Amino acid sequence: MAGTHSTGKSTFVAALRPRLEDIGLRVAIVHDSAADAQELGFGILADHGFDSTAWLIGNAIRAEAVASLHADAIIVDRPVPDALGYLLAALRHQRRDLGPGEYGRLEAVCRAWVGEYDLVFVTELDEGVPIGPGRPDDAAFRSAAALAIADVMRELAPGALPLRVGGVEGAIGTCIDMARARSGT
Repeated sequence: MAGTHSTGKSTFVAALRPRLEDIGLRVAIVHDSAADAQELGFGILADHGFDSTAWLIGNAIRAEAVASLHADAIIVDRPVPDALGYLLAALRHQRRDLGPGEYGRLEAVCRAWVGEYDLVFVTELDEGVPIGPGRPDDAAFRSAAALAIADVMRELAPGALPLRVGGVEGAIGTCIDMARARSGT
């Protein structure tokens, strides 16, 4: 599940998990670790930089690998390219650049890892849906992040499916069908 904040990713994850468990799968959820990054002192959202993005990507890969030890299905709330999208949005928003080759190195890691995902959804921003409580209320950055994440996902995961407001049941059905086909249930 990739996409900017307050676009339904967590709601989708919460709805999908029990449906996968109902067909007998052991499910793990890997959540976004931006709050952990911020607690460590990394800049996030509009303050993303090379180091924070590298940490988020590395931490996501670690968490996904650990989850694979015990789960039949792993639901990832923010796959590794999502961090790259936030970085791109931050760079555009702050009108700044990275050092030579830094973006390319991060992109190479994301490009290599994205093949590990069987199915990728990208939420679409509906600006009529308010930003959730406790979330940053910078609507301009939220829109910039939505565009940048969509750009990155089109490049790195061209088969990603859109997840629109009201499309949760259809997306869950797609996930269940794939899970059944993969597990033989």
